[in-house]
Amino acid sequence: MTEQASTLLQKALSLSVEERADLDCSLIDSLDATVDEGASVAWDKEIAQRACDLNSGQAKTVPWVDVRARLSSKLSNGE
Repeated sequence: MTEQASTLLQKALSLSVEERADLDCSLIDSLDATVDEGASVAWDKEIAQRACDLNSGQAKTVPWVDVRARLSSKLSNGE
């Protein structure tokens, strides 16, 4: 990290939580200046397909308690 970026980070960290969140959103938005229309269309299509799969019962879902237990087990085993 450059000295300029480090100085800026220290100043940003002294802001309130709300100010840091606003700054974060602005920085993220600045990275997404160009929109890939092909990607947007592909994501819309993927989302629609997944919703259809869920609504039809074709998609297999896993209860959160099972996912949490599996993740906890992996973390305990160092995976």
